Amino acid sequence: MEETFSLRRREIVTQEPAVQSMMERWPALFTERQVFAEFNRIASKNLEGNFYEALDQHTPRFIDLFKSKKGTVGQKLTDLMQHINWMSPDVTALRTVVLKGLPILLSEDSSQVYTTCFVAAKEEALASVTVGVLTVIEDAQQQGLNAVHPQPISIAIILEGGIVMDNVKDFPQAVCLLFGFMYALHLNYPKCMENTFKFIQAVMLGLSNKTLPPKLITLQNKLLG
Repeated sequence: MEETFSLRRREIVTQEPAVQSMMERWPALFTERQVFAEFNRIASKNLEGNFYEALDQHTPRFIDLFKSKKGTVGQKLTDLMQHINWMSPDVTALRTVVLKGLPILLSEDSSQVYTTCFVAAKEEALASVTVGVLTVIEDAQQQGLNAVHPQPISIAIILEGGIVMDNVKDFPQAVCLLFGFMYALHLNYPKCMENTFKFIQAVMLGLSNKTLPPKLITLQNKLLG
């Protein structure tokens, strides 16, 4: 994969092939190890390490911001945070709450990207997702965007309407890999969550030289202030 990187990158950037075509031509790219390796080849950064380091570093401030919000946004964030056991918070649950709370904080609708469904409705849900993370849960579990789901049946990454990776270990890992795929396959961020991904890119990973939109600058200042 290292030796064919320049050829592959030129093809992806200039020809913009379909994801299914890329899966057929470069199947090794659609593994966790190679997604992270490809990101490192493109951005010279350790995506997995830097993603979790930034997420964990900013989690306490994010939680404070979530708790300070009022109105509809505040209620959504409160509903989300109720899934945390504050006496003994689980790191994966905290990361999930922050990643699901970020688009709420930015007034974005993540329901088309972060999708949860029951086992029986998996095919129907898959047909409705173009890009995102699909979490499949037991029918007896609580369903919905504002749930953490610590033990789902499966978590899959969807690109261009098809599963490119299944049985990801947890939701934060799936979001991290989804971001990696965006870089590796030179894909646009979903419009409904564009600011969320730009925030992860620029503020959490330090990967953008462009001026951020005012909304993201405001959140950045609150986060780092």
